[in-house]
Amino acid sequence: MVRSGRRVGGALGITHAVFRSPEDPARFGFIVSKAVGNAVTRNLVRRRLKSIAQRQIVEGCAGIDVVFRMLPASASASYTELEVEAHRALSKIRREAEAS
Repeated sequence: MVRSGRRVGGALGITHAVFRSPEDPARFGFIVSKAVGNAVTRNLVRRRLKSIAQRQIVEGCAGIDVVFRMLPASASASYTELEVEAHRALSKIRREAEAS
């Protein structure tokens, strides 16, 4: 998954996506390595990303597999900063898919 599909980089993480059938539900995965911080910090980042992913699903996101690979800068990012970057990355991936 991480080696195929579309990839968008950002200051807080790298987003990988593979498109599937539009009627399939969206699936999200998270890679938060030890470089991000201790277990408490990594779990905080992961919980925030899970909440962001849940919002995407509620808003109708479907037919895509997404993996967020977080960089060490994500440890000090607020929820809002993570959300803005995730929305930006997903929007860019969708635009690139529509263009091709």
